[in-house]
Amino acid sequence: MCGIVGYIGRRDVAPLLLEGLQRLEYRGYDSAGVVITGPKASGLKMIKAKGRVRDLEARVPKRFNGTTGIAHTRWATHGAPSDENAHPHLDASGKVAIVHNGIIDNASDLRAKLTAEGVEFLSETDTEVLTHLIARSDAPTLEEKVRTALRLIEGTYGVAVLHADFADRIVVARNGSPVVLGIGEKEMFVASDVAALVTHTRQIVTLDDGEMATLKADDFRTYTTEGTRTTASPTTVEWEAESYDMGGHDTYMHKEIHEQVDAVDRVLRGRIDDRFSTVHLGGLNLDAREARAVRRVKILGCGTSYHAGMIGAQMIEELARIPADAEPASEFRYRNPVVDPDTLYIAVSQSGETYDVLAAVQELKRKGARVLGVVNVVGSAIAREADGGVYVHAGPEVCVVSTKCFTNTTVAFALLALHLGRTRDLSVADGKRMIEGLRRLPGQISEILKQEDDIKRLAKDFAEARSMMFIGRVRGYPVAREASLKLKEVSYIHAEAYPASELKHGPLALIEPALPTVAIVPDDDLLEKNRAALEEIKARSGRILAVAHQEQEKADRTIVVPKNEDELDPILMGIPLQLLAYHTALALGRDIDKPRNLAKSVTVE
Repeated sequence: MCGIVGYIGRRDVAPLLLEGLQRLEYRGYDSAGVVITGPKASGLKMIKAKGRVRDLEARVPKRFNGTTGIAHTRWATHGAPSDENAHPHLDASGKVAIVHNGIIDNASDLRAKLTAEGVEFLSETDTEVLTHLIARSDAPTLEEKVRTALRLIEGTYGVAVLHADFADRIVVARNGSPVVLGIGEKEMFVASDVAALVTHTRQIVTLDDGEMATLKADDFRTYTTEGTRTTASPTTVEWEAESYDMGGHDTYMHKEIHEQVDAVDRVLRGRIDDRFSTVHLGGLNLDAREARAVRRVKILGCGTSYHAGMIGAQMIEELARIPADAEPASEFRYRNPVVDPDTLYIAVSQSGETYDVLAAVQELKRKGARVLGVVNVVGSAIAREADGGVYVHAGPEVCVVSTKCFTNTTVAFALLALHLGRTRDLSVADGKRMIEGLRRLPGQISEILKQEDDIKRLAKDFAEARSMMFIGRVRGYPVAREASLKLKEVSYIHAEAYPASELKHGPLALIEPALPTVAIVPDDDLLEKNRAALEEIKARSGRILAVAHQEQEKADRTIVVPKNEDELDPILMGIPLQLLAYHTALALGRDIDKPRNLAKSVTVE
């Protein structure tokens, strides 16, 4: 979602803030802004601009000096992208500046009340309400002014506040939107994502919901929104600054697709137990007796994480013989679900901060459920809320659309399914078979990536399509869902995914030469059923691209993927379709790393 960067220390702050904003560009945004001050400054100085960070940078004058500041990249919720709606926001006196991630649910009511009291608003945003509430507080300290204002707020927020009368500090607060402190040598940082911090420090503190912090150049302290002191010990970030560089690739998406060989090796490393033909997942906090007591598994995620959960649910059913299904967390939260004490709930989120997933976890915990997390970011909110879980170790993923994290998440589910299966009734022979298959994955991914030039040529044939159909059966259907989403996200071509078995129940009406179909055709017990679907499409003059383990006679073109174990084949079959989406978008001239209207981590509803 939006990005926050802040700094207090001795260095010239503007270049630091602009650099931090550039490292958060991947999150998706439509405007940016910066406000600075310092011990010798007279008040606050602010620059804002609709567009990218480069547009903001072009407006910053040469003499724009200060040692304290906050900055922001905005993804529009309230009000269209504009200079006026960009953050930071100032109050009427120009003394209070705020940057905010999240949504203030009762902003309309508060706005109406403030307007009646004579306040003039300069933007359409919900955030400006909070700026005026802080400015109008008669509390003696900035901390108390912010705390008083937050008591009136309903909704989510990650905020950073500057005040001209308290130029020696930045006050920050979190409720549902990430806030991370960076601890330096006589300097302090704050950001919504460690990506903005790792160039300068790897010592971080992650705030919990309902927690605030005061940053000074040589110190910080944390406390609750009620004023009670809390204890915060810095932890070391495992990712280096170089992890966020493009590494010689033209885009982050291309880099991250090609990082999957190493990423999958990383998620497997140290977890395979050859002696018992199983895996070690120490972070589950689930002993064998508890694992055997599980009667059902429910997986919750959003977008790509939901699709990974669909693959994971199938693996758990096949290997552990436990009924399992996946559901969008955003829907689960609002249908008043029955929470069963014998059900194991698994929350999936790349960032570990996805609001719909986090809210579902909190509701499940309130009702006494056992919740595991499958996340990529150590110390993220979902990781902290869950009873245990599995880190997917994909490394930083900068492109808005997920590739390597999706693949690593599916591999993590394979590990979890094998673990649960061997705890129950999966044989040693089947455990050994799965381990051998897992070990083959990195090499097979490398084989697939060598086909990139062929896939690039294929993509040019599809770039002119107005719409595409993706189909698959059982194991292939989640792959079709994810491939359809990737094409939509990055190329803006309409795409629809459907179970191949359902074609004759309606979608066949769409088939014509102008509508290409991508078919997932694994060499498993449904091979002939899938071939029958290709026959149906071909009989109606449809164009077919098959992703299969062998050439398909009825397909116009086939991408041949190496064969692994049946249960693991979906992990591999999605990778060439990532390349297809990428090169289709490239042929169309899309902004691949920052697709329109999308954000990396969705921390609001």
